[in-house]
Amino acid sequence: MKRSDDLHCIECKQRKNSIFCKTGEDSLEKMDDYKSCNIYKKGQTIFQQSQYAFGVYCINAGKAKLVQTGEEGKEQIVRLAKEGDVLGYRALLSGDHYSVTAIAIEDANICFIPKETFFDVLDKESTISTQIMKRLAEDLKRAQERITNFTQKTVRERAAETLLFLKEVFGFESDGTTLNVTLSREEMASLMGTATETTIRLLSELKNDHIIEYNGKRIRLLKIRELTKIANLFD
Repeated sequence: MKRSDDLHCIECKQRKNSIFCKTGEDSLEKMDDYKSCNIYKKGQTIFQQSQYAFGVYCINAGKAKLVQTGEEGKEQIVRLAKEGDVLGYRALLSGDHYSVTAIAIEDANICFIPKETFFDVLDKESTISTQIMKRLAEDLKRAQERITNFTQKTVRERAAETLLFLKEVFGFESDGTTLNVTLSREEMASLMGTATETTIRLLSELKNDHIIEYNGKRIRLLKIRELTKIANLFD
């Protein structure tokens, strides 16, 4: 990790997609005074599960995964994050430790806002509370859907839905078909809730059926309608 050139909150292009989208100028200037910005290389840990929460992390550029480690040491991806996302506020609001480990999945520029500054701004800006409640509701909905999928859907359905989920979160590159994220097969398996070997087989089947193809290490979605049908998302 190394420091990056400081970014000004009021000029941040990602702010419109974050919980700070409607924050006033005075509060943005206060965050500017106390935040720090750092570059995390791919694979570097941003914060650690069970670590005490000292602040929140705003992704200015890059992507991250939030991983929870179970009692047996097995890791499970519970969330993916992109530019504009803010990490760590749930632990901060509950006064608890981080329940997940945040890891950069590509080189990322991330700003850290200390706990005291965050709460000072939160006290003055009711819009932040509204945005946080909205994000928490969305996260809960996704968690409920994930539980249902793991228990009721086949691995092939989960594979198709995972690819569509990645499209929803990260979008496409400029060609309009290539997913704008690169994940390892192990990471894909964690999202699908299956073994890595099964994930490789399922992706190969979708490729052989000309529903997806590879663009280097990234995946192109050739037939969105077919993927939607396989994922059983018509109902």
